[in-house]
Amino acid sequence: MAKDIGLDVPTPSEECDDKNCPFHGTLPVRGQILFGTVVSNKMDKTVVIQQKYDKLINKYQRYEKRQSKIHAHNPPCINAKVGDVVEIAECRPLSKTKSYVVVKTEARK
Repeated sequence: MAKDIGLDVPTPSEECDDKNCPFHGTLPVRGQILFGTVVSNKMDKTVVIQQKYDKLINKYQRYEKRQSKIHAHNPPCINAKVGDVVEIAECRPLSKTKSYVVVKTEARK
């Protein structure tokens, strides 16, 4: 039985027994909601999301392209793969680098 996590995302059709799953476990989500593309899923239950954005350089009144990588927990019921566009939500720190969890996956680019 999947629980409501308070976000406007569909619940996954698969069941999992991961305690760090926001739908089937006990992990609460709060804070930021971010979008990005999965660039790596080689780690166990972890994906690396790349986020591209533009930064204003005030002196020249121009924008420069920047990118950042964020590590996120990948529950077995969602199972995001490389190339997927995902929505991640902030949660408590799960490890040294993981403070986000994947809550929704969209079509591949």
